[in-house]
Amino acid sequence: MTADKSSNANGQARAPRHALIAVVCGFVVAGMVGLSFAAVPLYRLYCQVTGYAGTTQRAEKASDVVLDRTVTVHFDSNVASDLPWRFEPQQRKVDIKVGENTLAFYKAENTSGRPVTGTAVFNVTPEAFGVYFNKVECFCFTEQTLEPGQSIDMPVSFYVDPEFIKDEDAKDLTELTLSYTFYAVDKPQGDKQLGQKATEEARGKGG
Repeated sequence: MTADKSSNANGQARAPRHALIAVVCGFVVAGMVGLSFAAVPLYRLYCQVTGYAGTTQRAEKASDVVLDRTVTVHFDSNVASDLPWRFEPQQRKVDIKVGENTLAFYKAENTSGRPVTGTAVFNVTPEAFGVYFNKVECFCFTEQTLEPGQSIDMPVSFYVDPEFIKDEDAKDLTELTLSYTFYAVDKPQGDKQLGQKATEEARGKGG
């Protein structure tokens, strides 16, 4: 009888301890998940500041210095397998002066029968060019929603910072590639309905 009482007492003592361990483990797992989500924007911010991995920079205005030196910019495009879009550059390459503001275009088309929202990630190669490739305007700054069968021209305004000629790792480079990859963005049903309503209202005003 005494042994049974002792066993019950030990079991009751262990129960709160097990509950505490479960709660602590839950917080640890939740923290790890939170950090994994935070890591993406933090990594993107780090790349934008440093130009790491060929991440380009964002400029508030065009350059006011143009050098008598030419670089060739190649354009590349990719689409994730879960995004039913056709996406490609309207020019394969351009020759520009260093510091010269240039406007180029990509074209995207929704090949599905439903509205689809996409977002683009981008980089420049060679990576040494990333910190000197400045975008003034770009479709990649915001999400893009296309209606079924809709196609749009997507502009990107950019220039190569003249400061790059002072960089020992970049000054001898004469060609670079600007690459975009579009990914699908999952939208809550409410957002989809709001987007469809806004599109219908815009069409009504246009008519």
